[in-house]
Amino acid sequence: MNDARGEHTASILMNGKVLITGGLATRGFLNSSELYDPSTETWTTTGSMTNARGEHITSVLADGKVLVTGGYGDSHWLNSAELYDPSTETWTTTGSMNNTRSEHTSSVLANGNVLVTGGHVSIDSLASAEVYDPSTETWTATSSMNSARSEHTASVLMNGKVLVAGGSNYSHSLNSAELYDPSTQTWTITGSMNHARWKHTASVLRNGKVLVTGGFDHNALNSAELYDPSTELWTTIGSMNDARGEHTASVLTNGKMLVTGGSNGGMALNSAELHKLITLDDRHH
Repeated sequence: MNDARGEHTASILMNGKVLITGGLATRGFLNSSELYDPSTETWTTTGSMTNARGEHITSVLADGKVLVTGGYGDSHWLNSAELYDPSTETWTTTGSMNNTRSEHTSSVLANGNVLVTGGHVSIDSLASAEVYDPSTETWTATSSMNSARSEHTASVLMNGKVLVAGGSNYSHSLNSAELYDPSTQTWTITGSMNHARWKHTASVLRNGKVLVTGGFDHNALNSAELYDPSTELWTTIGSMNDARGEHTASVLTNGKMLVTGGSNGGMALNSAELHKLITLDDRHH
């Protein structure tokens, strides 16, 4: 990349390019953005955000624009949001969130709206949630989660509900999970994970189940577990070879899942491993 950065975001655009935004560098938080072109394997700088920020969240909207929300920058937490337009490679500010927050989640719902949940301000974790309407560029508060949490995961299920799992409230790690129903704008508690964890990953599989990997509790975890929306229960499956949090997990077209990098709590990892998800998808057939 043109800039070294951590605590940034990466978004796959509809044209296949990858947009990298913000993050933290040795000189401070960044407002710069750059594009990776897989066809040429090159990086080019693109328009800069209005606000320098890290620990923010991005979502690709139905119209192809990228929504950036919150984070931390310029010595304070942010509630600002901005939109990147790939056709012009420019950023414009949009309506600000009702709450400042970082290390939250954002999920694009079936109707195109974006649900933002939790996060933290300083050491205070948040239970609040709010919804962004791209057509009006405004935010509306929705019902709060049952538990305040940050560094959690949010997964849009095939039935349209959003599964929020784990995270931290800065006094302890969480194994609790809950479901948001966009039709009623309410949260209900669902089955708890077998292991409390934060900075883990959650991936929706082809069969609609959700696979959670790694994360941290007191130490980095190598455990993995599977959520079944039909029973609302979690099942422990085979563990990863390496304990890791802050990693990435990608469901590949060949039916496997690729887990890369992360940290074991004291050292950054360059290891990668594959899980043959097809055995999970087909084991009851």
